[in-house]
Amino acid sequence: MKISVAGQGAFGVKHLEAIAKIDGIEVVSLAGGNPAGTEEVAKKFGIPHWTSDLGESLKQPGLEAVILATPTQMHAKQAEQCMRAGKHVQIEIPMADSLADSERILKVQKETGLIAMAGHTRRFNPSHQWIHKRIKAGELKVQQMNVQTYFFRRTNMNAAGKPRSWTDHLLWHHACHTVDLFQYQTGETVSQCHALQGPLHPELKIAMDMSIGMKTPSGVICALSLSSTTKGPKVRSSATSATTELTLPTMTIWWTATKSRSTSRKSTFR
Repeated sequence: MKISVAGQGAFGVKHLEAIAKIDGIEVVSLAGGNPAGTEEVAKKFGIPHWTSDLGESLKQPGLEAVILATPTQMHAKQAEQCMRAGKHVQIEIPMADSLADSERILKVQKETGLIAMAGHTRRFNPSHQWIHKRIKAGELKVQQMNVQTYFFRRTNMNAAGKPRSWTDHLLWHHACHTVDLFQYQTGETVSQCHALQGPLHPELKIAMDMSIGMKTPSGVICALSLSSTTKGPKVRSSATSATTELTLPTMTIWWTATKSRSTSRKSTFR
């Protein structure tokens, strides 16, 4: 399968690293916003074509799909551009930063019949799959999810420690992971939702602290706390033996074993 990646930044590189481990996928083009950086990443991963124009990537012979790892504000326009060109598209989270743009993507997907998917990858983490399989088997019933997404980032830097060309946001960039996972694990759509945010950062103009409460029709609840002012868990890398700060949420799920008389229990995941 021949694909193109749009975005030469931190998450574009993460996609390229993952693709390199999958047989049968060939990255034939890289489209980026920084010409020099795009060329550097393309040469590093052996990508034969690179450009600052997504339209050029879409014209590459045999191209079937595109991964968009570009600034959020560009997602809706680029997703439509890809589908109108007959290409499947995966959009890094969030798929858009407005309801109107999200509905625009959905409309084009229905018109074209192509695959348009958002990168809600957390549901596929082994720990979450472990508990999801037991929920589907009727062995467990979720009562409550408690999630903490904390990382120390008071400047507009990406995961690689480089300046962003766009501004991050706790709500539509990080909270969306938990909103998706909560509905995935419960098999329900949130019926009640309440949110609070702290003061806006004087320069970034975004809230650095936030809390969100959700409830499903059956009564399952989720409490989500997010902060860019608190350091997250420290994780030791087996490759480097170094301890680093990563954006890894701490999640506690209270559940009941439905096939026994045991009392409620909890499991904590990262």
